[in-house]
Amino acid sequence: MKLVTPLVLLALCSVPVAAQSKLSEWPQHSEDRPRPRVVEPGAVYTVAPPADAIVLFNGTSLDKWTAGSGAPAKWRIVDGAFEVVPGTGTMSTRDSFGDVQMHVEWASPKPAVGTGQDRGNSGVFMADGRYETQVLDSRDNVTYADGQAGALYGQFPPLVNATRAPGEWQTYDIVYHRPRFKADGSLQSAARFTVFLNGVLVQDNMELVGPTANKSRPPFTAHADRLPITLQDHGHRVRYRNVWLRDLEKTP
Repeated sequence: MKLVTPLVLLALCSVPVAAQSKLSEWPQHSEDRPRPRVVEPGAVYTVAPPADAIVLFNGTSLDKWTAGSGAPAKWRIVDGAFEVVPGTGTMSTRDSFGDVQMHVEWASPKPAVGTGQDRGNSGVFMADGRYETQVLDSRDNVTYADGQAGALYGQFPPLVNATRAPGEWQTYDIVYHRPRFKADGSLQSAARFTVFLNGVLVQDNMELVGPTANKSRPPFTAHADRLPITLQDHGHRVRYRNVWLRDLEKTP
């Protein structure tokens, strides 16, 4: 396991000039849509939290997570990681956040079981379940392009498929800018994402068209500036470790 510094990622925190936002003409979840080409990522690596990071999981405690309404987290800690316990529901951060740079490492179960969306499925959601970066075992697994690992679910497929084999640790580095709403509740600016999967750019300042959803594309509706981040229980024993973020709205 290689240790790298997040200097390149820190540069992503500045607000870019423009965002990419046009949806493809392909229907949502189309099985006929061409899949992103496969790119073999580099060596497995991890990124140590920088000095101003908020560490959400340090390998030993789930105190910063809740099963909802303040209830203790129901997922289990295994070998310095925490694992989905199927049927217990999503986990949410106890604290709320707006714009963030987030680092999270995850691994799908080994051996792989199931196909398509029923294989190593989970998700990283911003704004209390509204905006999802898909977690999925996408190695040699055929599924719709806008639902594979690295997708902004149901809206934008990843630029490439840079996933590793089942059981190997994968790394997400996500820069999220929350949507802004006017005083009357109408949308001022959409949520935006830049995502690296295993060090490979898979979402380049993409502007969502609304909350991510299955078989629908709901519009933005006004919500609080700061909301919990959630991890999805989709019935698969996906593991997470080394979860931290930088609060960009508190960073000069």
